[in-house]
Amino acid sequence: MKGYYPRIKYLLLTLSLFFCNYTFAQKTSFVQSLAQPNRWVDSVYDDLSTRERIAQLFFIRAHTNKGRAYEDSVETVIKEQKVGGLVFFQGGPGRQAALTNRYQRAAEVPLIVSMDGEWGVGMRLDSVINYPYQMTLGAIQDNTLIYKMGQMIGRDFKRLGLQMNFAPVMDINNNPANPVINYRSFGDNRFNVARKGIAYFQGMQNEGILTTAKHFPGHGDTNVDSHADLPILPFTRSRLDSLEEYPFREAINAGLSGVMVAHMNIPALDSAKNRPSTLSRPIITGILKDSLKFKGLVVSDAMEMKGVTKFFPNGEADVQAFLAGNDILELSEDSERAIKLIKKAIRKDMITDAEFEAKVKKVLAAKYWAGLASYKPAPTRDVLPFINRPEAKALIQQLSDAAVTMLKGNTQTLRLNPLARTAIVNIGIDKMTPFQQELSRWYPNSMLFVVGKTTSLNDLNAMLVNLKKYDQIFISIYDTRTRPQSKLDYNSDIKFLIAQLAAQPRTVTTVFANAYTIAGLPGIERSGALLACYQNSDELQRAAVKVITGQIKPMGKLPVSVNSFFPTGTGVMLP
Repeated sequence: MKGYYPRIKYLLLTLSLFFCNYTFAQKTSFVQSLAQPNRWVDSVYDDLSTRERIAQLFFIRAHTNKGRAYEDSVETVIKEQKVGGLVFFQGGPGRQAALTNRYQRAAEVPLIVSMDGEWGVGMRLDSVINYPYQMTLGAIQDNTLIYKMGQMIGRDFKRLGLQMNFAPVMDINNNPANPVINYRSFGDNRFNVARKGIAYFQGMQNEGILTTAKHFPGHGDTNVDSHADLPILPFTRSRLDSLEEYPFREAINAGLSGVMVAHMNIPALDSAKNRPSTLSRPIITGILKDSLKFKGLVVSDAMEMKGVTKFFPNGEADVQAFLAGNDILELSEDSERAIKLIKKAIRKDMITDAEFEAKVKKVLAAKYWAGLASYKPAPTRDVLPFINRPEAKALIQQLSDAAVTMLKGNTQTLRLNPLARTAIVNIGIDKMTPFQQELSRWYPNSMLFVVGKTTSLNDLNAMLVNLKKYDQIFISIYDTRTRPQSKLDYNSDIKFLIAQLAAQPRTVTTVFANAYTIAGLPGIERSGALLACYQNSDELQRAAVKVITGQIKPMGKLPVSVNSFFPTGTGVMLP
């Protein structure tokens, strides 16, 4: 009977354990639940072969935008390899709910279905709302709003049949040139990162979702993307302990259910040449598990990334990650090969029986805690209206309102004369925006201007001459790229125009872009008033108009240090 778990046995076992264990599972955190006996976990474990136990540690990739042949190939892997979970990427919400149900039907042991949902399911799925990026959230002073966001995202996950979110990011982004964390971080203040990360994951966990803080021990101070190469963290053990590890330590103490380990070479923590932290037993077992006393799930970052495969090819990375202490291996290059190699390592006694058993039972316990022992298919009707529900949109607007940060100015320099001749100038976008349209209603004697990224120098010069005729100017600066990087893709002529306009006597500048971009716009600090809004979204554009017109006060604080003018914590509070 090894390798086969009859469905009738699952049903009988679930019925017998449901009433005595279900209430406990819902009232106890995942980490706390690990200390309790669990008959379901023991029964499933006992019925699996060694190979199937290893397979429980593997999560494979899934999409709903790659066609039927791809979907069928994933189902084949589920049936043949009997992997433990899925990681969904791009696709649509309704399609994903339906495909999740199909995959769960194909699995003998229920799958943990996961996703990177740092700003909600919209990080991967089309046609659904997006919550603000974590840097935007880093400006917010009321962390109860972030807890509520965690709850909302948790409900979205459950509605789609997801049990695990690879979030929040708890890296401290203290390197403006960071190409991979950056706006995904709450900022460069370790205390702010810890508090907001805890609020976010507690909101999700209290909705029954497994969470995964990432990327331990901290991916914020690097200028190398571990998707493409192996970053090196050259810092001392003391620095890493007091700074990078701080948010993770606080999160663990607050009941975090999972930690994702980064692909980084950290000589101060592991002297082995070119060894990524994902493959480091001194880092994962020695520091995370032993020193920090973390008892939850340890998840590798994607094992297909160059940061881990560059120096450990052909499946060696999977074996080393397993031996280092990871409980879940995410996105192996070849899971079938990896399972065979790990089985060989077990036969060679490279890991104790007790440690191997603990890994597998921890994954099974996570399935039990997430409700998979009494699994029910995800409803496939009205998925989109549920995700895009009015209360979720209202919360996004609340978050946006709370994030607007006034870097410079006062009531007089911000709220300009509504009767004066006013120019409202969009820069970096070649169309009218909600900010421009809504603000113009408050300034009836206004003219709207648009400066695209390709506007010619002659047109820019002519516009500058024209704009000098106006009594006051509102400038709005946009980053239209999918992800808001640290430097705007503007040419020098457009940057010169911004500096010239900011120097005029009555100018209000609002930046709907990564806060770091302000450092690359010399002269912008001369604006009479300057607002940081962190990203280009309709909600933040509406929030900025509310601040400018006095409907709400600017409450945000800058979560990162931009330059000497605007260090971390900058934020003018109006009376």
